[in-house]
Amino acid sequence: MKTAAPPKHSKILILDFGSQYTQVIARRIRELQVYSEIVPYNIPLKEIVDLAPNGIILSGGPASVYDKGAPQIDKEIFSSGIPVLGICYGLMQMAHHLGGKVVFTGRREYGAGMLQINNGSQLFDGLGNQLDVWNSHGDEVTALPNGFAVAATTEGCNFAAVEDRQRKLYGLQFHPEVAHTPRGREILQNFVYHICHCAMDWTMGSFIEEACERVRAQVGDAKVVLGLSGGVDSSVTAALLHKAIGDQLTCIFVNNGLLRSREEEVVQRVFGENFHIKLKYVDASDRFLKKLRGIIDPEQKRKLIGNEFIDVFQHATEELLAEDRHRGAAGGGYKFLAQGTLYPDVIESVSIAGNPSQVIKSHHNVGGLPEKMHFELVEPVRQLFKDEVRQVGLQLGLPKEIVYRQPFPGPGLAVRILGEVTEERLSILRAADTIVQSEMEAADWYYKVWQSFAVLLPVQSVGVMGDQRTYENTVALRIVESQDGMTADWVRMPNEILARISNRICNEVRGVNRVVYDISSKPPSTIEWE
Repeated sequence: MKTAAPPKHSKILILDFGSQYTQVIARRIRELQVYSEIVPYNIPLKEIVDLAPNGIILSGGPASVYDKGAPQIDKEIFSSGIPVLGICYGLMQMAHHLGGKVVFTGRREYGAGMLQINNGSQLFDGLGNQLDVWNSHGDEVTALPNGFAVAATTEGCNFAAVEDRQRKLYGLQFHPEVAHTPRGREILQNFVYHICHCAMDWTMGSFIEEACERVRAQVGDAKVVLGLSGGVDSSVTAALLHKAIGDQLTCIFVNNGLLRSREEEVVQRVFGENFHIKLKYVDASDRFLKKLRGIIDPEQKRKLIGNEFIDVFQHATEELLAEDRHRGAAGGGYKFLAQGTLYPDVIESVSIAGNPSQVIKSHHNVGGLPEKMHFELVEPVRQLFKDEVRQVGLQLGLPKEIVYRQPFPGPGLAVRILGEVTEERLSILRAADTIVQSEMEAADWYYKVWQSFAVLLPVQSVGVMGDQRTYENTVALRIVESQDGMTADWVRMPNEILARISNRICNEVRGVNRVVYDISSKPPSTIEWE
């Protein structure tokens, strides 16, 4: 089987020492239209040379360079001739391995600071003499290695920025990647363009062409099957694969009975009728609801739904294979399974900075493949962050309602019904959820927030409708803002919108007489209730 030629674009490697900001660095570089890739801190120099980066960035990290077991770099990197920028812990690594001195001073410099620039470093071209910066460190460089000079200071740090121009080594004690360093983007831009001589050649158009070439080289004339959920990741993956290999792709859409209102219609219309992608629709709602009967434990719900999905998906795939055999279809048969794996998933699935990898959440639609399915994986968007996936979707012609739709949990409405999942309770929640979405869209708020949805609580309360006493269900509204779902805060929605949603749910959804608003953040709460 042929393998795709590596893309011929500029590249910045980011060595990850466990910083909470590592992914932010990668995103900032990509915003400059330069490809960035995160690799473990202990990658050998030979592998770096094979990857042929224009430059290297060393991330921050929580350790001290002198801690037992602290992550350490291959120091040969510093003599490779490749430009290196060390940020915070990355600077400490540079000083420590090249003969400087790093100490814990007993005073932490955390938060906003004022940077004084004093020697005309290329890093600060066009930025004047003073910059607001964001600090977060306890260790400090107190003596520079030979060949280094001070480029900038802060009130609490004599070596806030240092450089060895001859060896193209640069270090920053502050964090240029965070929003609290307002002109940090320009510092990174100077490093990437002027020091590393990168070209602005990472665009979604170039990515689409490269991804199509890679898929064609990997798949050949074989066929690919994709579990299509209607979410952003699987939808963009489907559109990209269809552009690459056309009718060699078949999507399987499983209706588990836990979907939002008209979800199955939208997916079949967009992908079957508009894109003319081969789509196998499986209505397995009765199977899922039967499995969930009497189950109230959230984790048990997720596992049951995940396992049932794999069984249904496997059976649907076997039917496709049987149909192929019956028709005597030409080609390589179904040998590949496509997944909408994103770059953050890839990063989290490997051990970085000595941390054990995280277990994949049990409510992912496909957490793992049964060995007997014998598929090879195709993951065409595994290099991308979420915002980049959306850009690809728009370029491929996917409608806004798909590309910018809010995240929806793999187990669907089952984890938004606290307690047992029944047809009646699903009907109540679907009706309430439809009202939430329609009012958010009508008020032009749907695309401004991360998620907005209804939760059906196992709580009944006394109410009054007309002259009648009622004893009915409670619905909670959850509306949050977030960048990536890792942290979130509740949205201070206009009262009139909340009032309209509440009034409509109480008046139009039979079985609900009370609506409450969830004003908890993540952490300590999660976004979903289960």
